[in-house]
Amino acid sequence: MQGLTEVMFRRAYEQCFPGAFDGSVAPFVSLTHGNCGGREQLDDILPENNRASMPVTPQILGREPEEFVRMADSMADLGYDEVNWNIGCPMRRIAAKHRGSGILPYPAEIREVLDYVLPRIKPRLSVKMRLGHRSPDEIFDLIPILNDYPLASVTIHGRTGKQQYGGTVDKERVFAAAGMLKAPFFYNGDIRTAADYSQIVSVGSCLSAFLGVMIGRGVLYDPTLPLKIKGIQADYNQLTLRFVATLYDSIEQHFHHPTPQLRKMKEYWCLVSKSLHISEQKARAMLRLQGVADFRKSIDSLINQPQTPQQ
Repeated sequence: MQGLTEVMFRRAYEQCFPGAFDGSVAPFVSLTHGNCGGREQLDDILPENNRASMPVTPQILGREPEEFVRMADSMADLGYDEVNWNIGCPMRRIAAKHRGSGILPYPAEIREVLDYVLPRIKPRLSVKMRLGHRSPDEIFDLIPILNDYPLASVTIHGRTGKQQYGGTVDKERVFAAAGMLKAPFFYNGDIRTAADYSQIVSVGSCLSAFLGVMIGRGVLYDPTLPLKIKGIQADYNQLTLRFVATLYDSIEQHFHHPTPQLRKMKEYWCLVSKSLHISEQKARAMLRLQGVADFRKSIDSLINQPQTPQQ
């Protein structure tokens, strides 16, 4: 997720929960004229920055075929054998330019990109998409196009771009579309609990192409979610707090000024505090702190408080 699951998050997560995820997809690299495949653009996925990270697949956002090939090949030269095409991002300013989910109502444009890119790129190509941008039925016009190409996998998020992250996921349409796909399929959308995961797997296992589940916001709200899915009993509250402390170490190493450090810490705190056994009043009080040292001290005090094991 853009701005949230960059390498500093992936390293901290792998340090605290090694092997919890089989892999990850990096936030997208946007195709921009004049610097396609430049080292600064690829900083988040450089191998030397990811040695302690979970396995990662780089992601591309854009629809310029020649630049797509250059970017994908730059990623292949770094050692990646697969890249992901993001045609699911719902951000309005991106979608307005027929990027991300904004390209979904235009099947001919998707075919144009795939026709040019797939015979030319070095790595395999996977796709991450939504049901549509304006209508959830747009996907049914796209499935025959996707089936014409040797895609590594297709991940479907069960909302439209216009929905952003509101409303509910349309699981029925996701699985109806997945049943028509030739490519292997990952489900994505609103996996918040172990029960959510089990329900999706029980339905998905009926499809021969089902590969598994991609979890996004669920793990930002509850970093211990994979442990709960696997039935690992632990003091989830304490593990979450220790992960937060490790993540904040990464933030301080990544940003060299206290203003962006504190802003980033509070951004993550707004998400992860939802799963902690603390009062809403205490969580909000943390956000009023004005210094990194005070913020870190408050986290440490929570870690050092006596905890009740969670089952």
